[in-house]
Parts: sequence; structure tokens; C-alpha cells
Amino acid sequence: MPRANRLFHHHPIWHITHRCHKKEFLLKFRRDRREWRRWLFEARRRYGVSILNYVVTSNHIHLMAWCDDNETLPRTMRLVAGRTAQNYNRRKERRGAFWEDRYHAVPIKDRSHFLECLTYIDLNMVRAGAVDHPREWPCAGFNEIQFPRQRYVIIDYKRLYQFAGEPDLATFARQQLHRVNGKIAEGELTRNPKWTSLVTGDTIP
Repeated sequence: MPRANRLFHHHPIWHITHRCHKKEFLLKFRRDRREWRRWLFEARRRYGVSILNYVVTSNHIHLMAWCDDNETLPRTMRLVAGRTAQNYNRRKERRGAFWEDRYHAVPIKDRSHFLECLTYIDLNMVRAGAVDHPREWPCAGFNEIQFPRQRYVIIDYKRLYQFAGEPDLATFARQQLHRVNGKIAEGELTRNPKWTSLVTGDTIP
């Protein structure tokens, strides 16, 4: 087994998707997308979850995350989803569900799958026709990876490039930009249901 793939063996990376209730556009305002991201940063600070990529759309989120136990990711999702919903409902004087009952998670099992999923997440809003390139959608991991932060960092840079089998973040970022640009140039933007299917999705323990 290649060294990079051995990193996936004992504790898988999870690709998590969570939709708003009845696919409503409850995250259509930038402030609410930023609120979700703010609580994601807080979850990383509190629980030590490794965030590898994410995007917040107008009615759902994608999150790629890793941890070395079975409790951290469920805690992360409870905190981020719960606080986002509470704050939205309070501001809007709204009652009722904000999210679908369950989020769905697909384990990432090897390096090839990992890179494919990263790129799929990066291209989410391009597929939706909202932007022409991921750099134009601010509430996503793409720009944080391409232009690394010094403060309020959400992405676990070191684990990201290690899982990708690259020597450093700069090398990984160049390669990822190349993958994204290649998909856009080739027009390979079709939504692939394997990432979010209820059949392939697994519940995090």
C-alpha cells in the first residue's frame, strides 16, 4: 500500500453533506454562510477536528473532515448546524427545522478518491452556475488554500498536503488549481450523485 494511502487506513476522511430543510434557500444570505463558517472555526478550536475542505452554498454544505476518534465529527456537526440554525431562527423570528434530519457522510478511502472529492467540492458553485471559477465564491475552502491565512485558519494545511501526498502546501495548492482549471476547461462539471447518494452515504459512528 502506498505511503499516502496508508494515512487513510485506520481513520477515514469523511465527505459530509447537509441540506437545508426541504432544500429551502436558507443560506442564501452571505451573513448566514459566514455564520456557518464561523462555527466551523469554533469547532476546530474546541474539538481539534481537521478541516480539509468545505463550501457553503445557498441551500446545503459540503465538508471534508478528519479526526482520530468517533466522537469529534458528530460533535462538530451538532455545534455548527445547531448554532447556525438557532441564530437564523432567532434573527428571522422563525420556528421549525432548518436542516434535514440527518447529514450524510461518505468515507474517503484512498488518495485518488481524496483528490477527486476535493475537486468536486471546489467546483460546486461553478456547477450551479453561480460563478465561473471557485475563487469567486468566498465562503469556501478554495481561497483559503490558494491564499493561506495567518489568522482564523479553518483548513488544516499540514494534513491536507500530507493526505494529498505532496511535500508542502504550496505544491499542493498549485496542483489543486491545475486540477480545477482542467475540469473547467474540459467542461467536466456534471453533478455526480455518488458523492451524496443515500445508498453510498454512511452515518458517522
